[in-house]
Amino acid sequence: MTTIDTLVSARWIITVNDDNEILENHSLAIQNGSIIDILATQEANNKYQARQSHQLDGHALVPGFINSHTHAAMNLYRGLADDLPLMEWLQEHIWPAEQQHTNQEFVKTGTQLAIAEMLRSGTTCFNDMYFFPDETAKTANEIGIRACVGLIVIDFPTVWANDADEYIHKGLQLHDQLRHQSLVTTAFAPHAPYTVSDAPLQKILTLSEELDIPVHMHIHETIGEIDDAVAASGKRPLQRLSELGAISPKLIAVHMTQLQQAEIDLLATDACHVIHCPESNQKLASGLCPVQTLIDAGINVALGTDGAASNNDLDMLSEMRSAALLGKIATMDAQAVNASTALRMATINGAKALGLDTITGSLEVGKAADITAIQLDSIETQPLYDPISQIVYAAGREQVTNVWVAGKQLLNNRKLSNIDEKTLLADVAQWQQRVSTI
Repeated sequence: MTTIDTLVSARWIITVNDDNEILENHSLAIQNGSIIDILATQEANNKYQARQSHQLDGHALVPGFINSHTHAAMNLYRGLADDLPLMEWLQEHIWPAEQQHTNQEFVKTGTQLAIAEMLRSGTTCFNDMYFFPDETAKTANEIGIRACVGLIVIDFPTVWANDADEYIHKGLQLHDQLRHQSLVTTAFAPHAPYTVSDAPLQKILTLSEELDIPVHMHIHETIGEIDDAVAASGKRPLQRLSELGAISPKLIAVHMTQLQQAEIDLLATDACHVIHCPESNQKLASGLCPVQTLIDAGINVALGTDGAASNNDLDMLSEMRSAALLGKIATMDAQAVNASTALRMATINGAKALGLDTITGSLEVGKAADITAIQLDSIETQPLYDPISQIVYAAGREQVTNVWVAGKQLLNNRKLSNIDEKTLLADVAQWQQRVSTI
């Protein structure tokens, strides 16, 4: 028998490979953080002797979810200013709170809280955009989760930098520090067309090509954003970005609730990625992203939660369900954004957007062992006819029992491995007391 690190056996393995294979009574063999074999459990027990074995009867194994757009540290602003439209929420509540409270310690605790929530919801990788990205990267590395850290850029001064040049300088320094990390990568993160002017955008686009990293940006989030841009320049934001050369396979365009057919055609021609944040879009009344139309045009659409301050959770299971249901009502087609599509949006499509699809996003030999186990034999998900449909339409995050990232178990029977929950909650309570004094 061959000795390996870990053998995980389950009732179903939902591979999310190109053929969307579902394997019953199979096992994943893991060595040095990677999947080295996928085979029937009976055969696996005869072939491998594992240092750690997990027999998860009644469970489905899926690729760890990829939260393709969030602001992790904003977990500490969860519920601070609810039931408001985007710009009022930002300008009158969130930005003043950030100016008063956001610092390195805030980002450390907020990111720990976000990662704890994401792991308990089955997320193994997140794409972040926030201040003090160095602290986000450090926290992600210490806990062991995969992350793409946004090198944020805004024209105006904040707690992180004074002007666009300083944001870019700090971002390049961080990229250089992280370039040999296996779990943490980087993306340029200019906040939005209305907060970043042409010169910094052009510099970012040049650097993005030189460093071969993505550009992650809020675009066409609300009708107000479009109207303001047209009033100021006579151009819709995507037209301006196209003229700057920003529409490319490196662009990760977040929200995209206001799109014309010509703009969809442009995104398809230039192979951009779109991140759909259905629950945040609903809560802020921003609009509906035309997900099925984008998919039909050949555009890669992934899924994100946005920050917990505007969602108010980081639950990718809930996000999949919302995406599937909204996709149907938006098109009046019950077959739109089906369960399998929603799962791909939460896994392999996110990996493609982040340039990580050769590493993660599906359960295949040679890929990282980023795995989420979901218990499906409970009352809430019985009877079961189709495990993917059950995961998307019925399962809750409380049914996520075990999570591995690069073969390391970070959630064991609902218990976090690398986070002291008691200490974390005490730190969060202290921040709640400070923020509530606004």
